[in-house]
Amino acid sequence: MPHPTTDATPTPRPTPTEPPVTLDTRSGPAGDITLRRHGPHLQIIANGCFLMDTSDGRSERRLVDAAHEALPAGRENPAVLIGGLGVGFSLAHAAADPHWGPITVVEREPAVIDWHRTGPLSPYTADARADPRTRILEADLITYVNETSDTYDALCLDIDNGPDWTVTEDNETLYSPSGLAGCARVLRPGGVLAVWSAQPSPEFEGTLRNAGFQQVRTEEIPVARGVPDVVHLAVRPG
Repeated sequence: MPHPTTDATPTPRPTPTEPPVTLDTRSGPAGDITLRRHGPHLQIIANGCFLMDTSDGRSERRLVDAAHEALPAGRENPAVLIGGLGVGFSLAHAAADPHWGPITVVEREPAVIDWHRTGPLSPYTADARADPRTRILEADLITYVNETSDTYDALCLDIDNGPDWTVTEDNETLYSPSGLAGCARVLRPGGVLAVWSAQPSPEFEGTLRNAGFQQVRTEEIPVARGVPDVVHLAVRPG
C-alpha cells in the first residue's frame, strides 16, 4: 500500500523471511485489530485481513499533496480533515507542510491512537502530534461528518482499502451517496475531497458525480506489484 516518493515505478522489496510477530491485539468498534512486526515493518491487521504497513507511504503522502494542489488558488492556511490515522503517513506528511492550516485526524480505533501515542507507531507521528495545528479525534468518521459544525478546505479519506474493497462492511456506507453527502457537508465551497483506493474505480467516479461533486478525476500511483493505487479527486461546487 505505501510506496516511495518518486515518479519512477518502485522496485519490489524483498519479503522478510521470518514470520510476523504480534505486538498487540485488541477488540475495537469493528472487531479485532492487531499490530504486528514483520521484519523491519509494522503492520495493522483488521479481523485477520491486512490493511496497511510502514514499508513506504508514497500513496498516502500523495493523497495529501493532491488534495492541496486541487484547492483554489490563493486559499491560505487551508484546514484539512484526514479520515483514518493508520500508520500515520498522511498525518506526518500534512504536518511537514507549512502551507496547511489546522490538521484534524478522525480515527475510530482507540488501539490505533494508543499505538501512536505510546506504542510502536509513536516515532512515525511524534513530530506531527506535537505540532500545534494537529488534533486527533477518536470518532467514527461517518458520524463525525454528519454531526460536526466544523468545516474544512480538504478532506483526505484513507479508510479501509477504498470504495470497492472494504474489509469492514459498515465502511461501505462512507463511499455511498449518503456517506458522500456527509463529506460534502463538512467541505467549504470549492473544497476538495481526496479518496485513497487500492484500485481504480470508475463506478466510484460516477458516484462522486451523482453526489454533486465536480472536477472528478483519478490519479494513479505506481506500486511494486499489481494494479496501481489511486487517489480519487473531486471538488465541492463553489
